[in-house]
Amino acid sequence: MPADPHLPVAHLRPPRHWINDPNGLAFHDGHYHVFFQYNPYGPEHANMHWGHFRSPDLISWEELPVALTPTPGGQDADGCFSGNAVSDGDRMIAFYSAYRTDRWAQPVTTAESWDKGVTWTPRGSLLIPELPQGTTMYRDPYVWREGGGWRMLVGSALADGRAAALLYESTDLEQWQYRGPFLDRIPQSVAPEADTGLGWECPQYLHTQDGRGALIVSAWDPKLGPRQTAVYPGREQNGRFLAHAPTLLDHGPDFYAPALLHAPDGRWLLWGWAWEARDPNWVREVGWAGLLTLPREVTLAEDGSVRQRPAAELLKLRQERVVAASGETTGTAVLGTVSASFDLTARLELRDTVTGGGLRLVTSTDGTEYLDIRIDPATGELVVDRGRASLDPRARVGTYRVPCAEAKATSGAPVELRLVVDRSVAELYLSSGRTLTLRFYPTGGSPWRIEARAADEGRLGYTVGAWNLRPYTMRDATAANARSALA
Repeated sequence: MPADPHLPVAHLRPPRHWINDPNGLAFHDGHYHVFFQYNPYGPEHANMHWGHFRSPDLISWEELPVALTPTPGGQDADGCFSGNAVSDGDRMIAFYSAYRTDRWAQPVTTAESWDKGVTWTPRGSLLIPELPQGTTMYRDPYVWREGGGWRMLVGSALADGRAAALLYESTDLEQWQYRGPFLDRIPQSVAPEADTGLGWECPQYLHTQDGRGALIVSAWDPKLGPRQTAVYPGREQNGRFLAHAPTLLDHGPDFYAPALLHAPDGRWLLWGWAWEARDPNWVREVGWAGLLTLPREVTLAEDGSVRQRPAAELLKLRQERVVAASGETTGTAVLGTVSASFDLTARLELRDTVTGGGLRLVTSTDGTEYLDIRIDPATGELVVDRGRASLDPRARVGTYRVPCAEAKATSGAPVELRLVVDRSVAELYLSSGRTLTLRFYPTGGSPWRIEARAADEGRLGYTVGAWNLRPYTMRDATAANARSALA
């Protein structure tokens, strides 16, 4: 089978089969370790294992052997579902959801590695066999070191209708004391912008030394499934998280289940899952589904908002600059061409226009296939429109918006953005730290054309630079690699 032209080259995923949630993010033995939900047998959500990549620098990656495999007849007989991992001296410990089809909960179990993550030994029993009363969903542990001990959050839903992140504490990673809900919410009471679902998956906790924090939860509905990812800013007090109103962590349609890694240099890094936005039959034809987003640096602003930007190391993926354009247009200006994987920065300024303007990525020679990114001055939003982004009718369409104060007609400030496109995924980053992630499937072969467009004969000022991206350096998980890891 020929390689799918939509398979990314600068986003982590194996060359075939299904992946979803990033799991087990840890820094151990001089390497960043990124695990993920993985079906090694096909492009469907089934047979959940943990795949495993590691890197010394976020640029050069090595695919290690599959880390976690379901144990026939065991506590995880039907799947090793989501969780995380920690580095504890010479060992790594993975905490994960033990899935069986004959029980409603996914209780926590563990596996250990003493050889730098190459091989793993499951404990074979549940870490926390007794679940709190009143829970109707229980999954996805997140463990971190704090002070002289350890803490854990578990995603949950409660019988009275609250979604919750449950808190546990331990001194030795073995005996865990339940402390109660760290945060719980009735979904109907939250801001309409953030659908927090009936249960929370994959809770993640970003916190600072001054006591501020942000709880990230992925909203899940028993009928509708995964929804979107919300973030609650706030502050911890006496084992409870005092949260402000939630907002969306990412404003795109194809982002879910992000995971955090606290890097040794103090940064918080985040990867998310970008699912497919095309017909399932098409997915089966090409034999792969899902990818991990670029690693993002995540910070807490003084106002409590969460800000994201691509990890600084990703600048090393840039090749030669292929677009360097600055000027003003009253209609359409062709700025240059890019490959199917590129990194773009733009400074856009509306002048004498009340209906907006922006950039167009044209992916067909006749101009009928394109992805639009435009400023809406009436609402103060940046709009990403994939309605014409694929001539293949099996691709999803839709228009998506991200708040952008600079876009308001009364602002007078330019809109600054960064756009990273990798064949079938687009990640948009605003200078405010907001993001929007979506998938799209162009049918036209590259090079693709970048245009600046002003609406209704208004004037659009622009400064745009773009660089083609080189692929990640990736090593296969061969026996030789495994032997070197053991050395």
